[in-house]
Amino acid sequence: MSARGKSWCIALSVVTCLALLAAPAVAGDRALLIGVGSYPNLPPKFALQGPKNDLLEMQGLLTGKLGFDPSSIRILKDEEATRAEVLSSMNTWLVEATAPGDRVYIYFSGHGLQVKDVDGDEQDGLDEALAPVDIVSGETDWQGAILDDEIDRILERLQGRAVTMVIDACHSGTISRSLSDDVSSGIEGARFLPRPHAKPVEQALTRGLRIDLAVVDKPKLVEAGVTAWSAAAPYQVAWDDVRLPVDERHGVFTAAFVAGQTGNAADANGNGLTSNAELLEFLKSQSTAYCSTQDKCSNLDPQLESKAQALGESAVVPEKLDAGGSGQGKYHQSNDPSATPTTYQDTDAVDAVGDIIGKTEIGDVELAFDRPTTMKTGDVFKLTVTSRTSGDLLLFDVNSQGKATQIFPNEFAQKITPLAPNVPLTLPDDYYGFDFEASGEGDSVFVALVVSDTVDLSDVAPKSRGLKVELNARETLSDIVARLQKTWAEDLDRRGIRWSVGTLRYRVE
Repeated sequence: MSARGKSWCIALSVVTCLALLAAPAVAGDRALLIGVGSYPNLPPKFALQGPKNDLLEMQGLLTGKLGFDPSSIRILKDEEATRAEVLSSMNTWLVEATAPGDRVYIYFSGHGLQVKDVDGDEQDGLDEALAPVDIVSGETDWQGAILDDEIDRILERLQGRAVTMVIDACHSGTISRSLSDDVSSGIEGARFLPRPHAKPVEQALTRGLRIDLAVVDKPKLVEAGVTAWSAAAPYQVAWDDVRLPVDERHGVFTAAFVAGQTGNAADANGNGLTSNAELLEFLKSQSTAYCSTQDKCSNLDPQLESKAQALGESAVVPEKLDAGGSGQGKYHQSNDPSATPTTYQDTDAVDAVGDIIGKTEIGDVELAFDRPTTMKTGDVFKLTVTSRTSGDLLLFDVNSQGKATQIFPNEFAQKITPLAPNVPLTLPDDYYGFDFEASGEGDSVFVALVVSDTVDLSDVAPKSRGLKVELNARETLSDIVARLQKTWAEDLDRRGIRWSVGTLRYRVE
């Protein structure tokens, strides 16, 4: 890894090729599922109840929705998941038994941790690691951990495969301040191992922004279609669901990750296609719901690292496909038909806006016309935007041909102040010197994004952009939303960037 910072408690890391979709299993498909709840060398307080159930849920996801043959899945549970066996299985079962184009899936449920960096590639001096069953506590540090550097090298050998790595674990070196008093004693349900003899004073010394498995540090992996899912922002904690009876517990993230791909709960816009962006927002909502019930869980923000263009693509194959895998007038293959396995997009560019953004609209941003939403060509209209929270406004008009116009900011309104809470902004106002005029037949949609944190979007939505500039709607919105999904790193406690969305669909006849 490079010197950029990251964290296993991003907590639950996933490095994944976005398109791990349901498809007929082939000989080269391989999955390795690892779950460790019982650690014989650790005090009983560090036992986890969730991993055994996580393994069953993930196995069901793979053999069901994702189309893996049971014979292509190897499971290492508790005493089987030694450091030697985990690394051996990654190299033999995954690397040596697959070829470019095959699907590879790696899953780990258990403790994550940090150990001292020995090769100098970590800015904070700590390597992120996973805890196999035979990990032991040394005099000053953990012994026998599986380092992120070791996993990086295995991923390098898996170039060309459709690789997914899901890690439901957390590092512990810099846990949130709310946990500082318990940093060395362990907390029920928290998936982290504190460094031996850790003290609360260490909390403020090693806070950096890191992305698991160096995906961001290795652009060629991202360009190859590899994606990183994380259960939380850097230095947050992954959890077992302690609300459940002991024998029924599972990882909060894992349960949501499976549920979001096996039903329609994550399909925010209800178009029958669950996109990667929608899955991420579902994970966030489920994590927030859990965190709100727990005193020790102050923030929980799942993360996604991927190519921006993959946000609106299917996380799982939509149901309405014929036997040959073609869409029935609703979905089509994504722009990269050579992707393995194939991903899909909504054929309707207006409907696809919801897949790209991912959020369920809850009225935080409201849009209204000064006339009915069905218009005639040439009709003049004004648009009013009202936001419950303050923030910078980005406003786009997307038509049925997939073209977008950046309405705000623009070449005429570069210095207008940000939206104030509940104060309407009407466009165009008397200072613009022009009107909005309905043109082109068919459905279109206005998309308003209100960004409450200070985020530099000048390269993806420049303030000086002209109103006559024709944009590719999928690419433009994907680039912006991908930026808004990054971790907000200006506060001591990491969290997601605060932004909200509102849309208004209209028709020109």
